[in-house]
Amino acid sequence: MKIFAIGDLHLPGGDNKPMDIFGAHWEGHFSRIAQDWQEKVSPDDLVLIPGDISWAMQLEPALEDLRMIGRLPGKKVILRGNHDYWWCGINRLREVLPENMYAIQNDAMRFGDTVICGTRGWTLPANGNAEDEKIYSRELIRMELSLSSAKKLGGDRLIVMTHYPPLADGGGETKASQMMSQFGVDDVVYGHLHGASLRGAVTGVYGGVRYHCVSCDGLKFSMYRLPGGTPEQPNGGAAAENGGKAAF
Repeated sequence: MKIFAIGDLHLPGGDNKPMDIFGAHWEGHFSRIAQDWQEKVSPDDLVLIPGDISWAMQLEPALEDLRMIGRLPGKKVILRGNHDYWWCGINRLREVLPENMYAIQNDAMRFGDTVICGTRGWTLPANGNAEDEKIYSRELIRMELSLSSAKKLGGDRLIVMTHYPPLADGGGETKASQMMSQFGVDDVVYGHLHGASLRGAVTGVYGGVRYHCVSCDGLKFSMYRLPGGTPEQPNGGAAAENGGKAAF
């Protein structure tokens, strides 16, 4: 089983929202993703999608976006992003997901020897922002619940999905990254960053954990394959910048 990841698909949600308003490189972006997906992913592979899946505001308009993803090969694991307002109660969502699509929300699932867990996360509190501090602290509790659930499932590899970057720009340590190291996480996939904000994105090994920024524009709208094995040496890499100034 190969493991791929791609985030921030920003599908239209029935509103035909054009993504090229954020730059010409977004034109026809999902067609390019789908073509690359079909070329690389087999039915037995796993695809992680850490949030910002559809612009829909309600579940019903989002279903066609979910079905488009569902028709592509592989087992898909989705997580809520900050723009996924359509995301309803987790039990209701799981009832209507296409075959071979799974939703993670503060819990964990096992696929073979690999365990996937995660939560949305939040922006790092800055300048004493009390509201951000409150939400960030709540998300840390949810992440701990998710990691604890994952440990109960066993497995040889532990992968965390989170929408917001768990590290500070350039790889600075945070409470979230400390938790990843303490729980022995192997890989973390995240998104949220776009355009110029990708300059601070981290893809590399920090605190014994491999981090992967998988915003689709940072990947030039191609599938990202996670490396196998145990994290070793940092590669010092950062996600490529695709121009523009959008951070949504």
